[in-house]
Amino acid sequence: MEPRNQTAVSKFLLLGLTDDPALQPLIFSLFLSMYLVTVLGNLLIVLAVSSDSHLHTPMYFFLCNLSLNDVCLSTTTIPKMLVNIQTRDQSISYAGCLSQVFLTILFGYLENFLLAAMAYDRYVAICHPLRYTVIMNPRLCALLVLDSLLISTVVALLHALMLLRLSFCARLGVPHFFCELAQVLRLACSDTLLDNVLIYVVVGVFGSVPLSGIIFSYVHIVSSVLRMPSSEGKQKAFSTCGSHLSVVTLFYGTGFGVYVSSAVTGSPRKSAVASVMYSVVPQMLNPFIYSLRNRDMKGALGNLISRIGGAPSLL
Repeated sequence: MEPRNQTAVSKFLLLGLTDDPALQPLIFSLFLSMYLVTVLGNLLIVLAVSSDSHLHTPMYFFLCNLSLNDVCLSTTTIPKMLVNIQTRDQSISYAGCLSQVFLTILFGYLENFLLAAMAYDRYVAICHPLRYTVIMNPRLCALLVLDSLLISTVVALLHALMLLRLSFCARLGVPHFFCELAQVLRLACSDTLLDNVLIYVVVGVFGSVPLSGIIFSYVHIVSSVLRMPSSEGKQKAFSTCGSHLSVVTLFYGTGFGVYVSSAVTGSPRKSAVASVMYSVVPQMLNPFIYSLRNRDMKGALGNLISRIGGAPSLL
């Protein structure tokens, strides 16, 4: 099969989750519902925190950034999939595919760093409560978010630039519902060794370091909580970490599950179905986790909804 230079490639084909036309309306309805829930839920979190002065704290500052990141990550992949199903056109432009690769990596790594920053915030709050306001000052919080965004952008840009040097074969069907980096690399006719090495190096450094930070934080948090004499104090401390720990478990658990599933099945289409669990589901469930497990958030959401609808708070 003759390779084609990247300048001659005009489009890729997103093959989606299934080839069965009868299932397309069901997939469209399911993903449209999940996308609307994701956007509405995360924007409600942002509005609730912004409108309640009691929530203007580092923990909720990071939560707002996490919610905005979840909206951006879902918007990068799902709308294009919905348009393709509705128009019965599987194509995505070359520039559009590279943009999806860039943005999914950017927002994926940014989520990773934000979860680590939130873990550090909980570590300081529980292990160093008297110094919390001094350590977690607005300047440090802003720097943590900006540095996370900068590193994520550099990583995503590096991967995208590495893709630009590749040549692709005539068969340009991506067995996924969005342009995932690993699947796009498999379509290249030129050598992808450097790209694959870069993936392992980046994941090893910028993936493991935040995860190690989260583990380090929770080891010290658990150790500090167990030393508390009051059972009420222990319960309060654990309740402040419960939502974040649930989100961390969901994010890393689904990602690890997809990796294991891909290694076991070896089927790109089955891997695409499994990837829904880390690329769509966590972003949809995060608002529910924080609103249902956090009394302050429930109160803020109730006040926001009552002001919007003119009805008394039900939360």
